[in-house]
Amino acid sequence: MSAEPARPETPATPAAERPLILVVEDDRGYRQLLLEELEEAGYALTGVADACAAQAVLANQAVALVLSDLQLPGEDGLAVLQATRALTPRPGFIMLTGFGTIDQAVAALKAGADDFLTKPVDLEHLRLAVARVLENRQLQAEVARYRQVLAGGEFHGMLGKSPAMRALYDLIRRIAQSDSSVLITGESGTGKELVARALHAESPRAAAPFVALNCAGIPESLLESELLGHAAGAFSGARGARQGLFVEADGGTLFLDEIAEMPTAMQTKLLRLLQDGRVRPVGANREISTDVRIVAATHRDIGARIAEGQFREDLFYRLETFRIQVPPLRDRGDDIAALLQRFLESQTVARERPARRFAPEAWRALLRYRYPGNVRELENLVERAVTLAPDVLIGLEDLPECVRAEASLSEGLDQSAAALDSALILASAPASMAGALAQRASAPQADEDWQTLAEVEARYIRSVLEWTQGNKQRAAKILGIGRKTLYRKLDDEQAGS
Repeated sequence: MSAEPARPETPATPAAERPLILVVEDDRGYRQLLLEELEEAGYALTGVADACAAQAVLANQAVALVLSDLQLPGEDGLAVLQATRALTPRPGFIMLTGFGTIDQAVAALKAGADDFLTKPVDLEHLRLAVARVLENRQLQAEVARYRQVLAGGEFHGMLGKSPAMRALYDLIRRIAQSDSSVLITGESGTGKELVARALHAESPRAAAPFVALNCAGIPESLLESELLGHAAGAFSGARGARQGLFVEADGGTLFLDEIAEMPTAMQTKLLRLLQDGRVRPVGANREISTDVRIVAATHRDIGARIAEGQFREDLFYRLETFRIQVPPLRDRGDDIAALLQRFLESQTVARERPARRFAPEAWRALLRYRYPGNVRELENLVERAVTLAPDVLIGLEDLPECVRAEASLSEGLDQSAAALDSALILASAPASMAGALAQRASAPQADEDWQTLAEVEARYIRSVLEWTQGNKQRAAKILGIGRKTLYRKLDDEQAGS
């Protein structure tokens, strides 16, 4: 039996944001009672009469919870429970059972059901049980996600445990629950499409299509047809009708990469689409309603494009309900090392090469490199090194010239900075201290030759007092302490001597 017609939605809560509950009950009147009760609680509902219809719904919709009678025509409720076990994420499951089948209900709990209720169901108890199971499933999903990030630093294809990436993951989770448009910005190669895919995977639309289009890769003359579709004979070569990407992504997410490159004429049509949600294919006489979430991305400065008259300001504000700024690789700290190791392993396996490793000088150079091309450049560097290195050990000479040049420059700057620091210290220090500071180069040869921290502090205080000719107020100011503290330190020194 097919699913019942969609029930009226509460305007304040869009259907895409409401958990979908599947009610499986062969008694039509009782099924209707359950549907009405749960609808009043704010859930999205669909109802079916048997296990076969339930399995069809589970295969095609993102169900959050199943409420199923145990006794059904044909296969029983345990078959429905079994169908949920293969799904990811797995829906919650509450079994309904009549008197005399308690043993079977217990068996259902052992098979993976979250709860069971006896018929006739107390409706208040039903609401509480449904809310509890949904909350537990959500908590389990959150724990699983955080464990994934903490253990491997991986989140929907993105690798990294740096503070910048953890903040990005958290922002994606929160924004994903909304149905509004998102604008993803960031430098080329930072992984903006991965962010878009993560938004889709974390959203209530995850079971629906994710469709991507690079606006810079489609000629202007074909872009409208690509997005909106066309009717047969709409233009030369259009032998048959073709649905556009908006229709293809219906119910899901449409990712428009390089949105700043979209021609202004198409921007006007996109703005209208975002406003009314209806698509008119090229050459068609009727419009098609669609339900699509738009996620756009660009590496361009949108503000500059607007000032140049190349991008509509009203479209920008429509797209930027939420903005996600993807951090550049140079701001991700230790993530660089994790990415290097991950790509080294994957490239080695892909090319069926013996295990490779970086020589210390090559590893240092790769960690210090700035990666203007971000993660994409890093992956390409590793692929090149694995391909060209003649030995198992990848040396500095196997890396591109840009990496070697930056490593050489960084090493030279470090040496210059160290020499400059020493010169400045010696030049600015009092004469009484210069000799002692200059002797730092000749380190003590045994443990007992080193001074304690207290001895170094006392020696420094005496040098400052000598510099101020015994003026304790001035000395305290130089030392950054109060006069009482200075007096106490001098008393402690005298007591210890």
